[in-house]
Amino acid sequence: MRLIVGFGAGSASDIVARLLGEWLSERLSQQFIIENRPGAGSNAATEVVVKAPPDGHVFLLGGVTNAINATLYEKLNYNFLRDIEPVAGVILLTNVMVVNPSLPATTVPEFIAYAKANPAKINMASLGNGTVPHVAGELFKMMAGVEMVHVPYRGAPPALSDLLGGQVQVYFATTTISIEHVRTGKLRALAVTTAKRSEVLPDIPTVGDFLPGFEASVWFGIGAPKNTPVEIVDKLNKEINAGLADSKMRARFADLGGTVLAGSPADFRKLMGEETEKWGRVIRAANIKPD
Repeated sequence: MRLIVGFGAGSASDIVARLLGEWLSERLSQQFIIENRPGAGSNAATEVVVKAPPDGHVFLLGGVTNAINATLYEKLNYNFLRDIEPVAGVILLTNVMVVNPSLPATTVPEFIAYAKANPAKINMASLGNGTVPHVAGELFKMMAGVEMVHVPYRGAPPALSDLLGGQVQVYFATTTISIEHVRTGKLRALAVTTAKRSEVLPDIPTVGDFLPGFEASVWFGIGAPKNTPVEIVDKLNKEINAGLADSKMRARFADLGGTVLAGSPADFRKLMGEETEKWGRVIRAANIKPD
């Protein structure tokens, strides 16, 4: 059984896939092989699964990137919502709005006030056009009514390095790469981007506390080729949810700064649809094009 991942070894999606694959291999007594297929922002991996026979041997670790790509790319060889059968949600990862401490803002309202007083003077780092940090920042700009200059980077390390150095002032970063810098005071966390506070940063408010309705999470789940038999989908959903209820698995996901996304295939379908619609609106409004 193959679990296709759209990003390289060591990425958050790869780590999630390997944790889940290990659990499923033990539960089903069948080896789950993790296959990394990076390229075109996870589109290459998704296409492999879309074209695979629906016999329960090939699955996709899909996520928010798929929901974004549905609008970001004008011509895809598949339709994410139509061609991928939802199996189960897996994990929700928190992003955190971090700023260089030289910025005179210690709260989101102070940041918004400063940005309005200094239009287009704040540089906002991202991992490239259409990535989660970028669309999260664009959603923030729309809801707060502020102007910031988007500065795309090819990867998190250079973005984080320039944020620490003050070349950029704000970054909607994952907790996994930013939390130690927050704890040491090298970066200032203003808010987390999830609807609820993060367990790893319990004292930090949510952006939604100040901009009601704001939410921009990284999430992953398992999908299958469309027309995969319902008994296969239900069996895998059951085993994934058993893993998400296991205390050791939950602890390992918590180490990534995430919370589990247990639920039915219908629950995951609802999330896929809502996220595709939400990010579609942002991409069209901000006229975001792929790199």
